[in-house]
Amino acid sequence: MKFKTIEWKGDRVRILDQRKLPQEVRYLDCRSSSSVAEAIRTMAIRGAPAIGVAAAMGIALAAKKTRSGNPRVFTKAIAKVCREMKETRPTAVNLFWAVDRMEKLLRRVENDGVEETKNNFVREALQILKTDIEVNRKIGMYGKKLIKKGDGVLTHCNAGALATGGFGTALGVIYAARDEGKEFQVFVDETRPMLQGCRLTAWELVQEKIPATLITDNMAGALMRKGLVHLVVVGADRIARNGDTANKIGTYGLAVLSKSHGIPFYVAAPTSTFDLSLVSGEEIPIEERNIAEVTHFFGYPVAPKGVKAFNPAFDVTPHSLIHGIITEKGIIRKPFHKNLKKMSATPNSKLRTPNPKKA
Repeated sequence: MKFKTIEWKGDRVRILDQRKLPQEVRYLDCRSSSSVAEAIRTMAIRGAPAIGVAAAMGIALAAKKTRSGNPRVFTKAIAKVCREMKETRPTAVNLFWAVDRMEKLLRRVENDGVEETKNNFVREALQILKTDIEVNRKIGMYGKKLIKKGDGVLTHCNAGALATGGFGTALGVIYAARDEGKEFQVFVDETRPMLQGCRLTAWELVQEKIPATLITDNMAGALMRKGLVHLVVVGADRIARNGDTANKIGTYGLAVLSKSHGIPFYVAAPTSTFDLSLVSGEEIPIEERNIAEVTHFFGYPVAPKGVKAFNPAFDVTPHSLIHGIITEKGIIRKPFHKNLKKMSATPNSKLRTPNPKKA
């Protein structure tokens, strides 16, 4: 990648401000946990894995800058920061997964001491970043086999390096296929209302010199009918144990269209995106954002004053519409409730590998 989404700089966390892309490449130097939390809340950094990394680094920053050497005072201060991070955005489970990993370090502060715990926080945050990039590359390795020469691949929102620690999940599949020398076409949904596809995914693909065509969200069905789309790959923010998947609003509609046109629909996500405590997608909390994102276009009003608007940031795609879930352990196929349980019970084993005939 020619850019870094997030970096640890010792006394600050440097974040690529995605609100400014593609017109401006600008970095934010967050020098406090509250500024990292604000970056997550305002979508300066977004994408489930990326905000998990950001939250971990924000907590590490707070730990490093806490002056008290008293274990109880230190624990109380960092526990408060952890709660604040969890309150930034409700849907992406990677955020809570990362914060939980950091919170576990607090349990050892009495034995390790405050100074060593501070070092542990930094090491853990950096490990989360490193692991995320490694996991993304493994997802790409498994998923690339689904893309054939000459395919049209449709993706929604942004599940690339900008949405992760680096490389990407859904776009990681595309990058890995490109690296293998495959020639194919990528179609990018604009992804209203925040235009993550138009602004971010298209920008990434241009940086990587991958042929891409931007389309409006309501154009996908027409492309499918013309036979231009052969595979749909999207990311995820939370996956229930039956395989129901929460992703950016509009994903469900794409899945329905894919089913109607006989096009394989895949989700690409690390195992940290699975929430096996939830029976189904009905239990996934869906974030609702400011309606101005719908009624205004980057600050400019486009709807009549006084009209109501509804702005859920995500929707849930039922498992019945998903062909498979591409993870760092292989491609998980139906029945999801059994194979996700198997994945959880055998963390180091490889699950089903890609089978082109089942694509």
